[in-house]
Formats: sequence, structure tokens, C-alpha cells
Amino acid sequence: MGRDVPALVFTREDRRRYRVKMQENLDVFAQMLRESRFESERPQVGLEIELNLVDDEAEPAMRNTDVLEAIADPAWSTELGRFNLEINVPPRRLTQGGPDAWESEIRAALNHAEERAGSVGTHLIMVGILPTLRQEDVGEEALSENARYRLLNDQVFAARGEDLRIELDGVDRLRTYADTITPEAACTSTQFHLQVSPDEFAPYWNAAQAVAGVQVALAANSPFLFGRELWHETRIPLFEQATDTRPQEIRVQGVRPRVWFGERWITSVFDLFEENLRYFPALLPICDDQDPRETLAAGDVPELAELTLHNGTIYRWNRPVYAVANDQPHVRVENRCLPAGPTVADTLANGAFYYGITRALVEEERPVWSRMSFRAAEDNLHAAARHGIEARLYWPGAGEVPVPELVLRRLLPLAHRGLERSGMDAAWREPLLGIIEQRCVTGRNGAVWQKEAFHRVSAAAHVGRHEALRRMTRQYIDYMHLNAPAHTWPVD
Repeated sequence: MGRDVPALVFTREDRRRYRVKMQENLDVFAQMLRESRFESERPQVGLEIELNLVDDEAEPAMRNTDVLEAIADPAWSTELGRFNLEINVPPRRLTQGGPDAWESEIRAALNHAEERAGSVGTHLIMVGILPTLRQEDVGEEALSENARYRLLNDQVFAARGEDLRIELDGVDRLRTYADTITPEAACTSTQFHLQVSPDEFAPYWNAAQAVAGVQVALAANSPFLFGRELWHETRIPLFEQATDTRPQEIRVQGVRPRVWFGERWITSVFDLFEENLRYFPALLPICDDQDPRETLAAGDVPELAELTLHNGTIYRWNRPVYAVANDQPHVRVENRCLPAGPTVADTLANGAFYYGITRALVEEERPVWSRMSFRAAEDNLHAAARHGIEARLYWPGAGEVPVPELVLRRLLPLAHRGLERSGMDAAWREPLLGIIEQRCVTGRNGAVWQKEAFHRVSAAAHVGRHEALRRMTRQYIDYMHLNAPAHTWPVD
């Protein structure tokens, strides 16, 4: 959905043509897979980080257009809400440039953006859900100016036919309705990309699905929404509900949601794109002029514009991506389940764990997905979102165990092995995975710190809930800039 689209009214003919064009795209994609036309000799990793904008008082700032103009860097773009921005960090080889190269690059980009944002009276914060966000901040006027967001909003509600119901139970309860998809903008994430060969895509996707719950438990950073204390990673259920095109009657019939974990292990990347076409009606039936069959027959690389646009409106927690770079097509896994923040150090530790554990699981003689039901992996994701690092998750051969025990005894050694196999030596691995280890030892991550800091401020200062959240958020921003991992943050 990063593509700009015009403001349109779609006709039945538009939808019919789009369906035909998507099938042509899928047929061409299948032919490309059969003929091994993909770049896979120099696989790269990539990173996208979504951020929130706040003012000097840590309240949401609806200024993304002004901030983008001030930053003046094509790596930055708008997101759904006026209080959101996204940076697309250039892709690289996993071990390119030495241990500190990627962190230095990211911190330099964020520091520059923070400086430029400051020139228009705003600041950046990496957090799963902005704690000071109120329900009145996510009305229609909070939609970003780009026409694609309003068009997507209109199509979601045309498909749904009624307001969105948001319902969550945690420490507090939330029951509300929304007449736009803007509550989705509250969900700011970190997205790790992993380019793989088409032959390796299925095992890497399966591995990513198997560990999604563990990732979320370790990195939870979204305990507050609209002033309520809810799940450790409230972003997961909020995103599922805020983009649901199904009214209640359709949902109980078993129609798949657009925010989807999936329903089975796969054997090919083709499986996922085929499911997209089979299960999900088009939200944005915009046809490109390129004929993919003619383009491929001429020896050129087709963009498969309809296939990729449709894929961008189906929000899998691990999404397949087809893209063309430097005139070469490739496929990659986009890991979308993690929140933003709290720091760059935490982010890169999360990435090291993800890249290491998936490679190790792919190379096991007996894959974990052959010993674990798909439903168990999905249940793990929601248990992790609800309870964070305090969750108990299922793992083959271990049963249901606390997350710290599972990671320390079984998964962290595998992550080290996977990174070693990728060419990362111990001196490089230890600081990154050491952050994951210490989260498990201390039982602390971003969500735990936010919850404890909020209650400490509330009790010590005898202030109202929103003021306590605002003061906690200002502390969060200060610690974020220090770049010390969140498990080391004091609660004061």
C-alpha cells in the first residue's frame, strides 16, 4: 500500500477487469517460478520503521506533511495517520559493513529526522502505540492527505457496511466504535524483510510463522490505547479489528479476515498469492497498462502491478513480497508482527534474533512446522500479545513453557547458530543476542517498563491517568534517545 493511487469511484467493470488481470498476473508469476527467473544469489535484508509524531508535551502532533518537507529525504514517507511517518532503511547484506554499520546508519537517519522535525515543533517516538493518543485523535481528520488512504478507508467501509467495533479486555476494558480506519494508525510497527530464493521461501515463511509468538512476547511495546491499559502488545488485536471488512454475519460464516495469520503451512510462495486471489475481493481494483504476458515474452520483467497492489491490502503478519529491483525480480518475507521501538539497539536485537532463528529452523533435519500444528502457532501469537514476556507458549518437545525459559534453553542457541551460519562471528552476535538474553533474565521489555512507569508516576504524583501517561511518555522519549536497551531503563 505504499503506492500512490488516484481518487476514484470504481465500477463493476473495473472490478471484472481487475479480477481478470490478477489471474493473468498469477499465471505469469507461476511461469516465472517454473523458469527460475528470480534473483537469489545475493540475498539482502531490509527494515522499515513506523514512528509517531509528538509535540513538546508528548501529545500527538498532526504534522507529518510539514515534517516530511523538513526532512526532505525520499527514504521517509507518510503513513495512514497525520501523526505517523515511516522510514525505509536501504536493503543490505546481513553481515555488510561490520558489527556497528547498520546501527550507525539507522541512528544517523533518525537523528537527522529528529533534528529536522524539531524545526517545526515536533519530535519522533518509536513505540508500538503512542500512550498519549486519545480516541478523539483518530477521527477522519487524522487521515493523511495522500488520496490512497481516503480511498482505502472508503472501500473498507463500503465492504463492511457499518462502523467498526473495537473491543478489548485487559487490565481495563475498551468498547468503542469507529467510523474510519484511522484507529489502525495507532499501530506502529517494525518490519523486517528477508530476501530468499523461491525454493527456500516456504520453509522461511513457515519458520517465521512458527516463531511469531515468541517474537511478539520478547518485543511487546504497546500496553496502552486511548488511556486504557490493555494487552502487552495491544497493537495485534487492534490491527485485526481496525481493518476488518466483515460485518458480524459474514464473520460467523468463516470468511477470512484481511489481517490474517493464515490457516496452514505452505509448500510454495505461490500458495499465498493464490490464496489472495481466491479468498479476498479487491479493495482497490486499479488496472495497470502493462500486459504481463507480453512483457515476459519479450524478455523483460513484469511488475505484476495488480498482484502486488492486492497483496498490499491483505495484512498477513508474515507477508509474501514480489518486487523488481535493478531489473531483477525477487521474493522476500516481510515480517510484520513486531512493534516499533523502544530503541535502535532493541530493534536490531529483535532483527538478529529473527534472522538467526529462522535460518536455524530452516536448516533443522526435522522442521518445527512438521511437529507443530498451525493453530498452535496462531494461538502462541495471541497469547504473546496478551501477556508479553510473561506468556506461556507451546513448543514441540517442551510443551507449554514460560517465554524466558523457552528462549534461554532452546531458541537463543539456535539463533546464535543461524547467525553463525550467516557469517556473523561471536563478537558480533553476542551484543545483539545478549539484549534478548537479558530481557529473558530480567523479565523486562518495553511493555513492562511502560506499565511500571505509568503506575509509578500515577502513584507518586497523584495525577490523572492522561497526565501520568504523558509524563511516562516524556521519560520514554528521553531513554529512547540514550539508546540503552529497554530492559536497563530505570522506573523513577
